Amino acid sequence: MTDQQTNKTAEEVKEEEVLEQEEPVGTAENGEPEDAPEEAPQEPEEDWQDKYTRLYAEFQNFRRRTDKEKSDIYAFANEKFAMGLLEVVDNFERAMEHGSETDPKFAEGMQLILKQLQGVLEKNNVEEIEALDKPFDPNYHNAVMTEAAEAESGTVTKVLQKGYMLNKKVIRPSMVAVAQ
Repeated sequence: MTDQQTNKTAEEVKEEEVLEQEEPVGTAENGEPEDAPEEAPQEPEEDWQDKYTRLYAEFQNFRRRTDKEKSDIYAFANEKFAMGLLEVVDNFERAMEHGSETDPKFAEGMQLILKQLQGVLEKNNVEEIEALDKPFDPNYHNAVMTEAAEAESGTVTKVLQKGYMLNKKVIRPSMVAVAQ
């Protein structure tokens, strides 16, 4: 025996005593051998591949959905701004209807400003909804009155307020009168 084997620490001796007192693994309390502990059943490789494929598909769908949400956010981010500009356009058009007779130079300047404003709206994909003499469509028009007219029933006869779309989405429907 070497000095290392004879010089065991007190802790090592206690550990050996505890181990001797414990029952060996695999025996029951009555001393009979136990069945080996059951291992978790291993899933076949096909199940793992199926789970991987499903997870990958879910991730791709998530990516597509978030990309669409981002593009929608970018496309319609200017909606409130456009709505504010539409009020200005409406006021310019009303002013043009009533003030063109007084001073032709002033009316011409106002017309140029209105064209410039409409050009800015067009560049930002804001389009006017054509309504006059078109069939009434509740997706694009808001009927506020009906009137007897020579036009076919259900046809827009007057446009009281123009409607607009931003990137093919209606941001303000046309306020119209419809023939009875």
